[in-house]
Amino acid sequence: MEENTTSRESASTVCYETMEAHARSRIQRWLQDLLEAEVTEFLGRGKSQRRAVHEVENPGYRNGYGKPRRVALTAGTIAVRRPRMRNLAERFESRVLPLFKRRTAELGAMLAELYLHGLSSGDFELALRGLLGEGAPLSAASLGRLKGAWQAGYEGWKRADLSGLELVYWWADGSECVKDFDTPCCGN
Repeated sequence: MEENTTSRESASTVCYETMEAHARSRIQRWLQDLLEAEVTEFLGRGKSQRRAVHEVENPGYRNGYGKPRRVALTAGTIAVRRPRMRNLAERFESRVLPLFKRRTAELGAMLAELYLHGLSSGDFELALRGLLGEGAPLSAASLGRLKGAWQAGYEGWKRADLSGLELVYWWADGSECVKDFDTPCCGN
């Protein structure tokens, strides 16, 4: 009964103007819970639960949290705190939030789409700040690396042999101003 009251109260405070912020806070709590569950599974015991005296398989223990870490999603940027552990027999690597990952694969794909649709690399920061928030973990260097990877992919595609493929259609994007069929109007 109490859960329904809480659900109705939180639902009544959400309105159209605060929907984005509310969705991001729910995603942040969900991701934080996933990180906690992952550590619980790794250690084999819950938070604040002591290990058995004879237990030697998982000698590690929880040791607070790391600094807040921003993660960029297509829905915006959220901050989570990774649980820390000490005295582990083996290295722990999170499947939920691997080290040095600051954006989702979907956001990386969206960045490629924006670039391919003509957003200049100088405009990325301004456009993404509005889309992902002020704390979006996207630097000029990371965008430069992405651009280099896309360029390398394009260069590889240009050298690929397409003679064995049966193409249904071929589409090329370009622009040229033409007055009539014989002469360009822009001096090209």
